[in-house]
Amino acid sequence: MRQEVKVLEPPTKADGLLKDPYVLDFLDMGGRTDYREDELEQALMDRLQEFLLELGKGFALVARQQRIAAETENYYVDLVFYNCILKCYVLIDLKTGKITPQDVGQMDFYVRLFDDRCTQPDDNPTIGIILCATKDATVARYSALADNKGLFASRYTLCLPTEEELARALEPTSALFLEQDAGEGMNGPASAPDDFASTV
Repeated sequence: MRQEVKVLEPPTKADGLLKDPYVLDFLDMGGRTDYREDELEQALMDRLQEFLLELGKGFALVARQQRIAAETENYYVDLVFYNCILKCYVLIDLKTGKITPQDVGQMDFYVRLFDDRCTQPDDNPTIGIILCATKDATVARYSALADNKGLFASRYTLCLPTEEELARALEPTSALFLEQDAGEGMNGPASAPDDFASTV
């Protein structure tokens, strides 16, 4: 029966719950860009309530610097959450710069090891999120991220966009609306329906 649930509710439903970007403007980083990953992690823990709200529905903190024991080494995951809606663990690896293929490989390794060593039989497969300052389209296209099977990369921003940044982001949408308006103008105004005209 549990296998049927996994088929009906695959972990890729995480697409609807995960964000990109996450807005971490509640962190007081003083406008710095030279912070270390451990400083970012500490800032998130200091403002855990706001971070949980930004993550979205169903997230509960399980551990920070979760140790996963392997045969000869121990590995540490920055943040581990459990999502009560997806019924799975969510591992978050914090990166202060641009995502690299090595980051993706590391998270893939963490997810596989965590699934093997830490999950219970009724848990859905673990999801891994690399939370990075900058995404790279090439890395996303040619790495395990492209398989869309439980590995995700999301950007974070420490401040809301400025008015100018919002305007630039909306330029393609504005151009599309202008093209549509111009196309309607060339065809002339839409004529009113006959029964509407007769009532005027």
